[in-house]
Amino acid sequence: MIRRARAPRGAIEGPVIARRRTTIRARIRDRRRLAARDGRGYDRERRRGARRRPAGGCNMRESRVRRWASRCCVACVACWSAALGGAAEVPPGLEEVVFAVRAPGTDPHWYANFGYWSSDAEQKMYGKDGGRVCAVNVATGACRVLLDDPRGGVRDTSVSHDGTRILFSYRKGGTHNYNLHEMRADGSGLRQLTSGPYDDIEAAYLPCGDIVFCSSRCHRWVSCWHTQVAIMYRMDPDGGNVRPISCSNEHDNTPAVMPDGRLLFTRWEYIDRNQVTFHHLWTVNPDGTGQMAYFGNMHPGIVMIDAKPIPGTDKVAAIFSPGHGITEHLGTLTVLDCKAGPDERGRARSVAAGPGHVRDPYPLSERFFLAAQRHMLFLVDAQAGRRTELYALSEADRAAGLELHEPWPLAPRPRERVIPDRVDRTRPAGRLVLQDVARGRAMEGVGPGEIAKLLVVESLPKPVNFSGGPDMLSWLGTFTLERILGTVPVRPDGSAYFELPADRPVFFVALDANDRAVKRMQSFTSVMPGETTGCVGCHEQRTRAPENRGAPLVAALKAPPSAVTPIEGIPDVVDFPRDIQPILDARCAGCHNPKDRRGDVVLTRGRGVTFSPAYWTLIMRDQVADGGNGYGNRPPRTIGSSASALMRKIDGSHHDVVLPENERRTVWAWIETGATYAGTYAALGTSTVPAGAAMRAVHEVFGRRCGACHALPNQNGAGGKIVIPAAPQHGPNWQRVVLKDDPAARLGMEILFNFLEPAASPVLLGPLARAAGGWGTCNGAVPRLTRPSERAAENPSPVFADTNDPDYRKILAAIEKSGEYLRSGECFDMPDFRPNPHYVREMRRFGILPPVPDPARDTFDGYALDGAFWRSLWYHPPVAAAAMDEAGQ
Repeated sequence: MIRRARAPRGAIEGPVIARRRTTIRARIRDRRRLAARDGRGYDRERRRGARRRPAGGCNMRESRVRRWASRCCVACVACWSAALGGAAEVPPGLEEVVFAVRAPGTDPHWYANFGYWSSDAEQKMYGKDGGRVCAVNVATGACRVLLDDPRGGVRDTSVSHDGTRILFSYRKGGTHNYNLHEMRADGSGLRQLTSGPYDDIEAAYLPCGDIVFCSSRCHRWVSCWHTQVAIMYRMDPDGGNVRPISCSNEHDNTPAVMPDGRLLFTRWEYIDRNQVTFHHLWTVNPDGTGQMAYFGNMHPGIVMIDAKPIPGTDKVAAIFSPGHGITEHLGTLTVLDCKAGPDERGRARSVAAGPGHVRDPYPLSERFFLAAQRHMLFLVDAQAGRRTELYALSEADRAAGLELHEPWPLAPRPRERVIPDRVDRTRPAGRLVLQDVARGRAMEGVGPGEIAKLLVVESLPKPVNFSGGPDMLSWLGTFTLERILGTVPVRPDGSAYFELPADRPVFFVALDANDRAVKRMQSFTSVMPGETTGCVGCHEQRTRAPENRGAPLVAALKAPPSAVTPIEGIPDVVDFPRDIQPILDARCAGCHNPKDRRGDVVLTRGRGVTFSPAYWTLIMRDQVADGGNGYGNRPPRTIGSSASALMRKIDGSHHDVVLPENERRTVWAWIETGATYAGTYAALGTSTVPAGAAMRAVHEVFGRRCGACHALPNQNGAGGKIVIPAAPQHGPNWQRVVLKDDPAARLGMEILFNFLEPAASPVLLGPLARAAGGWGTCNGAVPRLTRPSERAAENPSPVFADTNDPDYRKILAAIEKSGEYLRSGECFDMPDFRPNPHYVREMRRFGILPPVPDPARDTFDGYALDGAFWRSLWYHPPVAAAAMDEAGQ
């Protein structure tokens, strides 16, 4: 018989389950037979490890990962059980386990398993049809099917505190959205709790009886992928009174209730930092107040997901999914002890759960865990280093592509503490108290009183997205647009007390008396209506309490909260072609034009493949410090206006160039909001010039006439030859790297061509003789590899003597042909622009545009549509919202 395990404090109580050793041995024999057939090659696959991901975090080996996970879970459980021998123990009270059966999503990302692909609404992200809710008897292995829909899908099972009800997400056969449903533990009494064209997933019961869940009703799309976002909501037990408790622009995942009543969940965010490395654990009160980092966020890497408290302890169990995460939350079962704070990585220890990655852990105690692994559910005994199979899918289910998910014990459990609501929904704002802005990590050198104010910036959600990279917004910089709301004062003692609009993601930039950035926040915060929250300092240690300075109040609390003061004369959202390029044309083009080219820099108006040559030049010559898709918590004055060389070139120190205050302020605002290129999300998925014809002409001509100096991308560039076009560099996880005298700054795809003025393309001007209006920097006979800082004299043998050269004409004609795209109406910075039809589709779905096309009323001003979309997400108190509805706003 299986030995009984003593019930730990807070664990499930109930009769001890007995089990025959012969049953285990029979299952071991079955596993060995499966291992002989399915397990070949597991060790080889394991040694290979995961390949590096491209931009956006796409896993290039998702199919291999799935095969690998399947093989290891099938092949090695037999070896584990046989090697350990002896009797397996089962925790007391574990009689039945509820779980879901469904096919995994069609995308390798951990979050992309609902909704549809952005550019094809018919391409669904959920897996094949077929879904069941089942319960397996731990002692006998008998399985009860509680719900079966061969044409639908089921996910995210959980059990009520009294063990009598099962909550789950259900996509009924013939439909495309997951809605929350509930039924009794015997499968009767099925009722639908939510409805609508949204996906409601990952629900959990609150101790008060309400339900918390994640939902795509937030009208957001992942900023670095083609799928929708789900954030946290709360509702009454009957499905009424649905309200958001998060305003994140990226995913919230797998909320679970902690013993103290807070919610533990995964939050993914990347405010001006890397998009594939910050998806860690946070806590928040069930009403949305008191958000706080729980573990991670300061250290890049690992998706920490499916976290749940371990009964009887102050520890939690979670899945650490490697890198940017594996499909359906596969990873390593990990126990966290966060008593030392959220930054102590040594407090995370992996639990030996057998070979291969697992998912959906449920901690029964610090010793026992339920977990799933594709086709098998099992019980992990961390103390004995053993796992015991509880249930395995049939061969028919495996062939149908079904897998096992979300095991929960079907038993009562203690209710957690109920935290009273602190939200006052009659108020449009909340308040934030800051004790001392100069206190915190990476604040070395910041003196008392140096920070005079805080710039309040809003991170703006995307209504749709079509790329794993920033697309038209930046070159490996920010993935979202940002809007300056205004500033609030910082008192001489470093304190601040101010109001913020409720339910909107904001971050702060600490400014000195000259409005230069001292320190930038690269995470976001928000307040709920009527909430008052606070922080000790700027990126302060979470284990430190506010300092007692002998004064009863910090200076800022001696007065009413400050309002955010708007900054006059700057655009709502800065757009480079619309707002910055005219300034460069007026103030910089006298020297930096295609003819004079002072400093080998051209800043006049133009258009490359994706960006303008002027934008590319400023970014690739390190004139703007925008973060470069790196990591967060930078040292003071290393990001933003203080670190941007461009700001020093417009203050009078660069050839006496002094911008008028409104223009200087616009350039400053552009830098502080991420230095984007496009200032509208309508530009996404469009606007990139198809340059294939132009590039083929260049390669053909250069292959014949320029081989002494240049190599083509598919050739070996050794021997000092410069590859054309020169590819820009990037570091790990697609961090932008700008080299000294970077070839991409003068020979990259974005700078070689000017499709707006083809004859001004550097790829033509460089080889063209100066007497013919060119630069004459290329020699057709002798290699002359000048650095951009060295102004070359006229070469005696220019490649093109004049513009009548047949090869010059060939390249020019190809550039002109490619440039016709600018007149297609698909470029946001050109007249007659019409947004991507999928952008228009989402604007109709969100109610920004009429649901039925109406040529008389439809407007396709992307800037105006974006603004209306963002305003539709703002929180309004009930009375104000009713008045707006009555006014038709």
